[in-house]
Amino acid sequence: MIPNPRAAPQEEKVISARNLKFTYEGGVEALKGLNLDIRSGEYVAVVGGNGSGKTTLAKTFNGLLKPTSGSVLVNGRPTSGLKVAELAKVVGYAFQNPDHQLFCSSVEEEVRFGPQNLGYPEAEIRSKSERAIEAMSLGQLRTLAPLSLRLGERRRVSIASVIAMDPYILILDEPTTGLDAGESLELMDKLTRLNGEGKTIILITHDMKLVAEYAKRVIVMADGRMILDCESRGAFSDLTILKQSNLEPPPVTKLAHRISEYGVQTEVVTPEELVSQILTRGGDRR
Repeated sequence: MIPNPRAAPQEEKVISARNLKFTYEGGVEALKGLNLDIRSGEYVAVVGGNGSGKTTLAKTFNGLLKPTSGSVLVNGRPTSGLKVAELAKVVGYAFQNPDHQLFCSSVEEEVRFGPQNLGYPEAEIRSKSERAIEAMSLGQLRTLAPLSLRLGERRRVSIASVIAMDPYILILDEPTTGLDAGESLELMDKLTRLNGEGKTIILITHDMKLVAEYAKRVIVMADGRMILDCESRGAFSDLTILKQSNLEPPPVTKLAHRISEYGVQTEVVTPEELVSQILTRGGDRR
């Protein structure tokens, strides 16, 4: 069994990859020797354009893919020697398309399925599923068929079904794709609360606005390699890096770069920061 992740203190490595390589059948080399550590309680965004390797990397973290060479350790244990069901208790994975996860006749059954399948006693199944339903605000939908719901609601059900297994680490692949602004804000705020409760969040995305507003650390990938690993703000200071990984920075960051000659910092990530800097520069000149 994997050591209890809840025994891991803050700052302890919960995922470690060393010289990680993965090649798909047909010879497509998706990961080319990555080295990285994810620590307890982090909120990390793994970003990159299509084909950068970000989703492949995430799937090696929960055992859906096993390294072609190198290693991935979860709480000190190599994933190559662990079953996906064992890892599911520690590393939860919510797919980009929620419909790939949903198959039960009601929301409540869907959320209960994970802990039930992992062999928890009924009292724990009930407790874990109720916490997950509450976390994703699904109480009024519990009797409805998941596939009859709107996309944003289906997304919340798929995430709740992962939360119900009580993993310490949550991986979410493009969680806001297809959601409107209100649904995205609601979902991301819920994930922030989970991170505040101690969950380690790994966000797989190409949406740099999302990264700017929520992530604390960014891993930028291109062509199967990690080309940048820094605090989220630092990822916006070099547009060349973002272009190399086929990423589009938020409009406010692009504007900050265009007027940087007037003393505006290029790491600006919100409109409020940009306005503050412009006003400050104006005050300095008076």
